Amino acid sequence: MDDEIDPAMIAILAQLWRAAQETPGRAWSLAKLSKQSGVPMSSLIRHLTALSDAALLDSANPAGPDFQGENTANAPTAALSEAGRELCAQLFSQAPPEIDKF
Repeated sequence: MDDEIDPAMIAILAQLWRAAQETPGRAWSLAKLSKQSGVPMSSLIRHLTALSDAALLDSANPAGPDFQGENTANAPTAALSEAGRELCAQLFSQAPPEIDKF
């Protein structure tokens, strides 16, 4: 059994987290997510579908083969849901350094 997380999924989540931090309340286009994460569009859509199925994407920006979320340029977009932001906060948070107590 393979318990490793797909590196492409981590790259996509990292960029969705970055989008949530840099442009709160705004979704990023799939083209931008693909370029920033280094994940080809076909793989990006497959991963976004899985994230959507897990309720980690904003429902206003559903992922899937017939992607519905759109920005003002009518380009498909994606953004993290509240659950997605909570997960990414845990995944990408910097833990304070351990301090030895003597």
